[in-house]
Amino acid sequence: MPETLAGTGVLIRLGLRRDRWMLPVWIVGFALIAYSTALAGAELYPDVASRVEAATALNATASMVAMFGRIYDPTSIGALSLIKYTAFMTAILAVLMVILAIRHTRSDEESGRLELLGGGRLGRDAPLAAALTISLGASVLLGLLSAAALAAGGLPAAGSLAFGLGWAATGMAFSAVAGLAAQLTASARAATGISIGVVAVTYALRAVGDLAEPGPSVLSWLSPIGWNQQIRAFAGDRWWVLALPVCLCLVLVPAAFALRARRDLGSGLRAERPGPAVGSLSGVWDLAVRLQYRVLVAWALAFLVFGVVIGSLVSNVAELLSSPNAQDLIKLLGGRQALTDAFLAAEISIMGLLAAAYGVSAANHLRSEEAAGHTEALLGTATTRIRWASSHFTFALAGVALLLLLAGVSIGVGAAFAVNDSALVGRSTLAGLAQVPAAWVVTSVALVVFGWAPRLAGAVWGLLLAFVALGEFGVLWNAPEWLMDLSPFRHSPLLPMGSGDGAALTVLIVAAAALAALGYAGWRRRDLAA
Repeated sequence: MPETLAGTGVLIRLGLRRDRWMLPVWIVGFALIAYSTALAGAELYPDVASRVEAATALNATASMVAMFGRIYDPTSIGALSLIKYTAFMTAILAVLMVILAIRHTRSDEESGRLELLGGGRLGRDAPLAAALTISLGASVLLGLLSAAALAAGGLPAAGSLAFGLGWAATGMAFSAVAGLAAQLTASARAATGISIGVVAVTYALRAVGDLAEPGPSVLSWLSPIGWNQQIRAFAGDRWWVLALPVCLCLVLVPAAFALRARRDLGSGLRAERPGPAVGSLSGVWDLAVRLQYRVLVAWALAFLVFGVVIGSLVSNVAELLSSPNAQDLIKLLGGRQALTDAFLAAEISIMGLLAAAYGVSAANHLRSEEAAGHTEALLGTATTRIRWASSHFTFALAGVALLLLLAGVSIGVGAAFAVNDSALVGRSTLAGLAQVPAAWVVTSVALVVFGWAPRLAGAVWGLLLAFVALGEFGVLWNAPEWLMDLSPFRHSPLLPMGSGDGAALTVLIVAAAALAALGYAGWRRRDLAA
C-alpha cells in the first residue's frame, strides 16, 4: 500500500463503528420502502387498464412530471409503482451519501480529530480513501438490498436489479461529489452546502428536461438523477446508462485525491478571507448573524428561483387530463380553481419540508459551535447560556419564517403571471406562512436534542426524513392514522384555507414553544460536551 494510504483500513473500521446505527437504518429503511411499495403497487393497479389510466394521468400532469419524472411504460406495474423513487427518493439518497462522506472527511478535519489521529501512522490520503470506501460501499449495499426487496415483493428480477443498481450508482456519484467538495473549503457546513446545492441543481435540470415534449431533453442528460430515470427500470432496462454515473466517479474521485495533495490539513483550496482588523460585533446576537447569514442568503435565493419556476407550471394543471371522465372529475372537485389550489398546496407543502431542513441545519449550529470549543470561550465572558443558545435558535426560527414567506410570494408571482390571476399571490403567501409553525416544531426538536443529548444531533435529520416518508408514502403503505398524525406537517393548513385553520396553527405554535422550553431546560442543566 502506498505510504499516503497508510491507516486506511483502521479508519474504515473506525468509521463503520461510528456509523453502526445510522448506516443500517438507512440501508434497511430504503429496502423496506422498496419492498412495501412493490407489494402495494400490485393492490393499487391490479390490471393493465388501471395502470395505463394512472400512468397517462401522471404523464399529463406537468407538476407530477416535474417532481417525479415520466412513466415510460404505462403497462408496467414496476414503472408505475416506483415513479416517486426514481427521482425524489434518489435525491434523498444523494443527500444522505453527501452527509456521510462529509462526516468522515471535512467534519473530522474541522473538529481536529484527524489531526489527532495523524500523530500516528496515518497517510495523507487515508481519510478520504476511508470515507469514499464507506460511502461507496454503503451505496452498493443499499442498491443490492433494495433490488432483492423489490424482487421479493413480486416485481421482475431484471427490472429490480436495474433499479437497485441505479440507486447504487447515483449514491456513488454524489459520494464522489461530496469528496471533491470537501477539498474546496475549510468548513464542513460549506462543503455540505456545495454538495447539496449540486443535488438541487441536478434535480432542477432533470425536472425542466423531463417537461420537454416528448421528453427528455438534453437537460435531463446533464443530471445524474436524470440518468437514474433513463435507466428505465421495468420499462426496457437500459443497462448502458449505468456507465454514466460510474464514469463520473472515475473522474471525480481521482480529482478529489489530486486536490487533497495540493492543500494542508485543516485548510481548503478556497482560502478564507481574514476579517477586519477592528471587530464590529456587539454581542452573541451579531455573532450568530455573522456566522449564519451567508447560508440563509443562499437558501433564500434558491427558494425564490425554485418558487417562481414551480408557480409558472400552474398554467398546465388545468389541462392535465383531456378525457371526458377526467373533466367530470375536475368539475366534481370544484373546477380549475380547485386543481390550481391542489397543485399550489402540494408544492408549498414541499417547500415547508425544505424550510424545516434549513431550520434543523441552523439550529444544529449550536452543536457544531460547542464541539469546536467556541461555546466554552463565549460562556467564559458575561454571556449567559440562554442568551447564547437563543441567538442561534432565534436566527433559525426567523430564517424558516423568511424562507416560507419568500416561497409563498415567489410561487404566487409565478402562478399569477402564468394564469393572469393576481389574487394567487396573496393566497399562496398565506399558505406559505401557514407552513411556518410545523417547521418551527421540527426546529424546536433540534433544540431539545441539543439540550439533552447533543451527541444525537444528527438523529433529527432521521426524524425529518421520517416525516417526509409518512407524508409522501404513508397512504401507500396503509400507515395507521395515529402514526401519520405524529408529523406536524400533516396538521398544517392547505389551500383553500378555511376559518378553522387557526386552531391547528395555534396548537403547532404551542407545541414548538413547549419543545423549545424543554430544550432550554436541558441546556441549563447539562455540562458542556466535546
